Amino acid sequence: MALDTAREFSLSRVAMKAELLDAETELRLAYAWRDERCEKSLHRLITAYMRLAISMASKFKRYGAPMNDLIQEAGLGLMKAADKFDPDRGVRFSTYAVWWIKASIQDHVMRNWSMVRTGSTSSQKSLFFNMRRVQARLERESASAGETLDRHQLRQMISTEIGVPLHDVEMMEGRLSGSDYSLNATQSVDDEGREWIDALEDDSAQAAEVVEHSHDTKQLRDWLLQAMNDLNERERFIVRERKLRDTPRTLESLGQELSLSKERVRQLEAAAFGKMRKTLEAQSKEVHHFLV
Repeated sequence: MALDTAREFSLSRVAMKAELLDAETELRLAYAWRDERCEKSLHRLITAYMRLAISMASKFKRYGAPMNDLIQEAGLGLMKAADKFDPDRGVRFSTYAVWWIKASIQDHVMRNWSMVRTGSTSSQKSLFFNMRRVQARLERESASAGETLDRHQLRQMISTEIGVPLHDVEMMEGRLSGSDYSLNATQSVDDEGREWIDALEDDSAQAAEVVEHSHDTKQLRDWLLQAMNDLNERERFIVRERKLRDTPRTLESLGQELSLSKERVRQLEAAAFGKMRKTLEAQSKEVHHFLV
């Protein structure tokens, strides 16, 4: 922690000593980077506005992220701004960079707020960074007017104020209402150490399902073997080569090996499948008659 604080102080000190660029110099550096990919110009531009990045990063400390991480994300946003900045538009680089720096920091905060992704749409970002502030103001205003808002009314007012769907407000309220908990944490001190993970439903197959599936698979395998045994040797060979190989053989290659035409192999294959179908249908009728 001490090292992090020292590094943060060092970065801030270096940034505060950086030069202040006038509009003409800023424009010249931006052109040099865009047109000539001059890294010295880029470094000078980034260094000059690193104080802006650090200042913006400090505004997000209340979200619990380490300041060094926020500064790094702000620096990444600043570099993205420099890479995409078009000096021909007549806008100061600092004005353009503010958006990229803020977006980079906000994405980092939302990614690290919870193990469950909080969201990335514009409405979700607006809610994440403004919902509590807007909610507190609405509650103060209603209290000063002698009114009492229920949860549904408050959510609707937040939805209208921020300009997002009511469903998003309800979802974000749940996300922000608590922090992450380990599934290995005990549910209560009176629950004999039972962990939350013990209360999760087991999605794996139950014993009865496993036995039933195993029985059905064996039955189907036996039926198929019986159907194959009812074929002659040449028909079994064609079925194996056409349906049971990882890479099925073509009718043409089988015809060459058996000294038959491609059409004749197709006819033998169809006849074999017809025989197998009759055998399987007869077996299924026997099982149905037995069960009835």
